[in-house]
Amino acid sequence: MPDISAKVVKELRDQTGAGMMDCKKALVENAGDMKKAVEWLRQKGIASAEKKSGRVAAEGAIGSYIHTGSRVGVLLELNCETDFVARGELFQGLLKDVAMQVAACPNVEYVTTDQIPDDVVTNEKSIEMGRDDLAGKPDQIKVKIVEGRISKRLKELALMEQPYIKDSSMTVAQLVKQVAGKIGENVQVRRFTRYTLGEGIEAKKNDFAEEVASISSV
Repeated sequence: MPDISAKVVKELRDQTGAGMMDCKKALVENAGDMKKAVEWLRQKGIASAEKKSGRVAAEGAIGSYIHTGSRVGVLLELNCETDFVARGELFQGLLKDVAMQVAACPNVEYVTTDQIPDDVVTNEKSIEMGRDDLAGKPDQIKVKIVEGRISKRLKELALMEQPYIKDSSMTVAQLVKQVAGKIGENVQVRRFTRYTLGEGIEAKKNDFAEEVASISSV
């Protein structure tokens, strides 16, 4: 068994938030390799969260995030199994972080790729099939290229597929599963709404020359 110092264990704990014994075990299992130990802890957190994913998550909280300058705001519903957990620091921290993620991702419209309507997928396929760079290519090759592009495009629209803004080595889905593993309950992002100041309002543009001319004619 490799000699794992308390300093290294603490460093891993500070980095992951996992318990001291779990951190030591992760380091022992991975011969002291910090990066592999982090991945090991994430996998364990995800595994324990997966076991709970079938449970009903009917409790939770609705959180908000207003970006600096008050031009972008987000409302987000995050669910868990009990009201006790919903009031906890870990859950509330996750709620804030995911709401902040939505604010930082203006192209995101859905929680998961499964929620994207068929007509949106069909429209995206139609756009990609008509790209100039695919002209003249065999249909079989064209279909494969389009499938790859569509998969990438759909992920761009889904919140859970985004790289986490505070740690790009994991996705939002992995973040949620990691926190769920620590909490010990099923945790699910249910829905969100993103508001951008002035969105949808057609600003009235005044023609200064025309305005001066109209005054002069009075």
